[in-house]
Amino acid sequence: MILWLWLCWGFSTSAGQPDSELMARYLEEKLMADYSIMEQIARRVPRQAKFLQRLETRPRMSEFTVKSTIISRYAFTTVSCTMVNSGSEAREGVFEMQIPAAAFISNFTMSIGNKTYYGEVTGKEKKHSSDDKARQNKPPSPTNGRENGYETFKASVFIPRKMQARFLLHYEELLQRRLGKYEYTLSIRPQQLVGRLRVEVNILENSGIVSLEVPPLRNSKHKGNGKVEGDVSPPPSTVVGHTKTLAKVTFNPSVVEQTRIARNGILGDFIIRYDVNRELSVGDVQILNGYFVHYFAPTDLPPLPKNVVFVLDSSASMVGTKLKQTKEALFTILQDLRPEDHFNIIGFSNRIKVWQQDQLVPVTPNNIRDAKKYIHNMSPTGGTNINGALQTGAKLLNDYIAQNDIDARTVSLIIFLTDGRPTVGETQSSKILSNTKDAIRDKFCLFTIGIGNDVDHKLLERMALENCGMTRHFQEDEDAASHLKGFYDEIGTPLLSDIRVDYSEDNVEQVTQNFFPNYFNGSEIVIAGKLINRTSDSLHVEVTASNSKKYILLKTDVAIDFPSRNDIRGIPGLEDGKGDKNYIERAWSYLTIKELLKSRLKSDDNQEKDYLMEKAKSMALTYNFVTPFTVLKMREAGLHSEPPQEEFISPSTDGIGEKLQSLQGHKAPPGISRQQDKQRIKISKTSADGDPHFVIDFPSSKFSVCFNIDGEPGDILRLVSDHKESGVTVNGKLIGAPAPPNGHKKHRTYFSTITILSNKPERSYLEITPKRVILDDGERLLLSCDRSAVVRSSSLEVSISANSNITVTIRDTISFVILIHHYKKPAPYQRNHLGFYISNSKGLSSDSHGLLGQFLNHEVKLLQESLNTSHQQIGQNTTEALKPNPTNILKVKGRLVPVVWKQRRIYNGQQEVDCWFAKNNADKLIDGSYKDYLASHPFDTGTSFGTINNL
Repeated sequence: MILWLWLCWGFSTSAGQPDSELMARYLEEKLMADYSIMEQIARRVPRQAKFLQRLETRPRMSEFTVKSTIISRYAFTTVSCTMVNSGSEAREGVFEMQIPAAAFISNFTMSIGNKTYYGEVTGKEKKHSSDDKARQNKPPSPTNGRENGYETFKASVFIPRKMQARFLLHYEELLQRRLGKYEYTLSIRPQQLVGRLRVEVNILENSGIVSLEVPPLRNSKHKGNGKVEGDVSPPPSTVVGHTKTLAKVTFNPSVVEQTRIARNGILGDFIIRYDVNRELSVGDVQILNGYFVHYFAPTDLPPLPKNVVFVLDSSASMVGTKLKQTKEALFTILQDLRPEDHFNIIGFSNRIKVWQQDQLVPVTPNNIRDAKKYIHNMSPTGGTNINGALQTGAKLLNDYIAQNDIDARTVSLIIFLTDGRPTVGETQSSKILSNTKDAIRDKFCLFTIGIGNDVDHKLLERMALENCGMTRHFQEDEDAASHLKGFYDEIGTPLLSDIRVDYSEDNVEQVTQNFFPNYFNGSEIVIAGKLINRTSDSLHVEVTASNSKKYILLKTDVAIDFPSRNDIRGIPGLEDGKGDKNYIERAWSYLTIKELLKSRLKSDDNQEKDYLMEKAKSMALTYNFVTPFTVLKMREAGLHSEPPQEEFISPSTDGIGEKLQSLQGHKAPPGISRQQDKQRIKISKTSADGDPHFVIDFPSSKFSVCFNIDGEPGDILRLVSDHKESGVTVNGKLIGAPAPPNGHKKHRTYFSTITILSNKPERSYLEITPKRVILDDGERLLLSCDRSAVVRSSSLEVSISANSNITVTIRDTISFVILIHHYKKPAPYQRNHLGFYISNSKGLSSDSHGLLGQFLNHEVKLLQESLNTSHQQIGQNTTEALKPNPTNILKVKGRLVPVVWKQRRIYNGQQEVDCWFAKNNADKLIDGSYKDYLASHPFDTGTSFGTINNL
């Protein structure tokens, strides 16, 4: 008795040593936590002795390390844990790890004393359906861990006395992009203080890493909302370093730092958030050893209008916090609706109550106010009529779509929230599913939200999957208001609809899902597949989608490099066979298995379900993934087997350019010919290009006229002015450059910007530079000139051939081609600039004007001056005879203009033009003088000299 007291007192009196003080606090906390257990032990045993007896039964965790590598959003994670049994007899050691529910375990190994056991993935027999139930009812998580997107992996072994056990767990996942960020989360919950605790995460993103952040450790009660309030600094001992494409994050808290966070060893979730560089383009296409993965997440798009019906459970079970938080979230969501949106609200219990009968109302201050009043007055009562509520919501949305003009493309959706199972009306899940699918008829999407433990998760998940939606589940004790708002933020800003991604049919096979009803801001579309034509040097990619009133086509050819150049096995950390893991191939297998699981969940046909199960099982066995159809069985290794070694992928900067191909698919790769694009464009002679040199073609006269304009840098020239009739105006802004050596000019000028304005049938404008195109027809769209794209609306089409040209077609009767001039190594007198060509002028009126427009509907005559000053008209076949004659004259609108014969090259020198050249800044050839064609700003639509109008 005296000895036990002395030992305990000795612990508490070493106040001069911080570690002892912390340990004392730790022991005190453990005593309080285990008070109920202590009470069961005989009272004659002192309390301190009881604690030390218990302490002996728990192996000490000496090491807990996590090493992870994320390569292009695909994450490989290795968790290593070492436990030491310092007791006098064998004790049970429990290794427990929360992993993302979306992750697949790929390996597990444990070493106990001198024995090693390895995990073997085997197929789960269909007859063992009871295993599925056991898995669903496993004790680590009362709701299978899915309420917060996590599941618990648990391994329990007996460790011989004075020996240690080591556990190695490997899992893989493809990071999802939500609210504009990828989030990688590690659960740091060793359940005790650890002598050596270290986390190391390496990230390689060749697109470029942006917005890298490490928020504070997250408590489990706040999982899922993605927002951190208060302190936003990284956890203590966190070190973050990164370059443009590589990042390394480490977390290495000492025992003292661990104690300050949580004395029970449950530190929380270690989170890394980041994004990558991207633009509106065909996306980032990566190819490696016969497989490709395609990431598509465009930005700078205007949001689509949406029609949304909120269907909210107001049954008796929603009483209290759940309904209160739902109301709070809806108040915030209603404020976030945009003026172009339409909405309605349905509350349901055993009765169905619609806020606004038979209609969706526009977003106005009065409607938002009235909707808040309706929500505020909702009271919990009655049962849960899920089927009736969904049928009412679907009919409301279907009727609105049928009765209104939805040509201006919108996104329609139902957001459904419940906390229970169906108890009123139709209660059979299969009937509810079929009724819902029949009511929606693929016309809009259904998004489901479940709160609490009484929800039928499978019903909500399948309803969402069958109707192009998503599902979320939150626990009752979590912040439902922030979760609901966070989920709405994910789907509240649709940017594109009807997205389809196509590849060369003779180049690919086994492509994952390539059609998507909607793309929401902050998310990402991911597609993967296999290459079948290994001899091809490029992969053609086309993305088609709709954005509001516009149809968008993005296209490119992605260079397929030699496999040896794309091999990443030379990167340190990929030894011992780990380097054989082609991360793109594994991303493809991951996505394919996920889709097979979803398809099986949606299927009602038993034969189809069995086929999908066998296919998913076969692929899971090939890639060693633990899935619902495979299990991990432990086998003892040979007698002389080595203890498990940590294997992890650690990207290196050495040779990244040669060993890893992460080609931006939207950029035109070197060696890919653009001749096909150029051949589709009708080359026009009527143009303004170069310094600038003007050419006007007169088809009926069968000759061309040319002239130069010596403008000043910053001048804006009216090229076409037909605002009053056809509604079209084209202006060009000049940029200056030094004159070439020994030249007669003081400086050169080029077109740096071409602005095309149209006000019929709708007001819109295009602003074009050598780098980008801005299209604004009430909604602003930004396109890059080094990406091929097509954007089409009811009256306007813009087609970009990457780094080559832009074709603008207005109402199918007016076409302009803007040529892009890029210099790789420009001389001092050269500037990147544009050339302007009129390809089709049928839609321009006879009253059109401008430096080019004034000649489009007028003819000129070519005359020759004789010795007696009389004039005779010259035929078309006498051009050769007139070359040396300096007295050739054009007759233009009654004016006589002296001209000389010249040759000009246009369209990047591809075409040679014979033309009659008018000197002196086109004096007498054009109406008025050069200054009469100066616009005050790029959007000036003045049609007569001295007149300024604005679009």
